[in-house]
Amino acid sequence: MKFGIFYEHQLPRPWNEDSEYKLLQDALDQVELADKLGIDYAWEVEHHFLEEYSHSSAPEVFLAACSQRTKNIRLGHGITLMPPKYNPPARIAERIATLDLVSGGRVEFGTGESSALAELGGFNINVADKRDMWRETTEQVANMMVMDPYPGYEGKYFSMPCRNVVPKPRQNPHPPMWVACSKRETIHMAARAGIGALTFAFVDPEEATKWVKEYYDIIKSDECKPIGHAVNANIAMVTGFSCHEDEEEARRRGLDGFQFFGYGLGHHYIFGEHTPGRTDIWANYVKARAAMPVNSGGSGIGTPAQLREHLAKFADAGVDQVIFIQQGGNNKHEHICESLELFADKVMPEFKAGEAERETKKAAELNSYIEAALARKDRMSPLADEDIPTIIALGRQIAHTDTPAHDKDPKISDFGRGSIQVPTEDPGKAAGDD
Repeated sequence: MKFGIFYEHQLPRPWNEDSEYKLLQDALDQVELADKLGIDYAWEVEHHFLEEYSHSSAPEVFLAACSQRTKNIRLGHGITLMPPKYNPPARIAERIATLDLVSGGRVEFGTGESSALAELGGFNINVADKRDMWRETTEQVANMMVMDPYPGYEGKYFSMPCRNVVPKPRQNPHPPMWVACSKRETIHMAARAGIGALTFAFVDPEEATKWVKEYYDIIKSDECKPIGHAVNANIAMVTGFSCHEDEEEARRRGLDGFQFFGYGLGHHYIFGEHTPGRTDIWANYVKARAAMPVNSGGSGIGTPAQLREHLAKFADAGVDQVIFIQQGGNNKHEHICESLELFADKVMPEFKAGEAERETKKAAELNSYIEAALARKDRMSPLADEDIPTIIALGRQIAHTDTPAHDKDPKISDFGRGSIQVPTEDPGKAAGDD
C-alpha cells in the first residue's frame, strides 16, 4: 500500500501579516521531508474563498515549488476544479502538462467539481450543472493533452476552435487521472470512467472492503468506459494522522486539528452561515468543541503499533493508497515533521516490503480488463490535414482591410476560427507593432 500527505492549507484565525507566508513555507518543508522519507504522494486541493478551512487557491503554484525541492514524490492535484467558469479547459491542460514537465513526469491529475456555495456562487456556477460540467471538461482536457492538434469542440458548457494545446505532458498519454469521491455512488462513477477514486470520506476498514470490491468489480466489467486515454485503476482513502510513541501525546498533538478539519468542512459545506472576511470559524469551533463527539480520524492518531494495526486493515481491504490529513487546525509544523519521521521509521517499512509484488500481481490481474475498457472508449476523431483551419494573423488582417483606421474593429472570433479569407499578396504590409 502507498502513502500520501494532504494539504488544504488550513489557517484558523486570528491571522497576522506572516500567517499565510509561514503556512506555505512550512508546507514546502514538510513535502521536502516526506520526499526524503519515501512517502509516495503529496496532494493539494484547489479551493476558493473557504476562509480558515482552505487557503489553497493555486495548487499548481505550490506543487511547482514542491517539484523543485523534491525528487521522487508524486505531486497530486487533489483536486483541480473542472467546471469551465473556474478554469478554462485549455488552461487546465496547459498547467497540468507544464507541471508534469518541470517535475519530470510526477503529476497526478485529480479532478472534481466542489459543493461549497461560497466557491460555486463566487464563480456563478449552477449547482445542478456541476456534475455534467465536470464530465464534459474532464474528457476534453484529456483530449487536449493527447491530440495534435485538438480538433475543437462545441459543447453545452464550453466551446473552442481547433488549436494545438501545448506543451504536452511528460507522461504518456497523460498523467494518471482521479476524481474526488465522498459517496459510494461517486466511487462507482470513477470506476465507470476508468479513473482513480480519491475518497474523501472517513470510512472504517470494514466498509472500505465493500467500496474497494465494488470499484474493482466495475473496472473489470463492461461498464468501464474510460473518460481519458489511459485507465488509472486505484482507490485512495483518507485518515487522520498523528504518530507518537505515547498515545496520549499523539492525541494531544493531532486530535484537535483533525476535529477542526471536520468542523471547518461542515461549516462551509453543510451547516454554516458565513460572512466573508468577518466570520471567525475557529472561535465558533472552540465554543462548540466541548459538545462535539470525539473523532480520532479513523484511528490514524496514535502510537506506531496502533497505526500499523489500523493501516493493515486498509491494506487487507485492498485500498491502494492511504492519504494522511496531518495539516489541520493549529497542528504544529514541528509535530507534523516528527510524526512523519516516526511513521517512516517504525510503520512504513512493513507496508513497503511487499508493495512491488502487490503491484505486479495487480497489473497481471487487470491488464486484460484495461485493454478491453480502452477498446470501448469513445474517441474524438482527429482532423485530416486539409481540414485544419489556417489562422490569419491579426496584423495581416488589419493591413488588408479598407476600413478607416478609427473604425477598425475586426471580429477576432472569426479570425481565430480561420473562417476569414484575405489576399495573400504583399504580406510585408502587415503591421507587427501592436
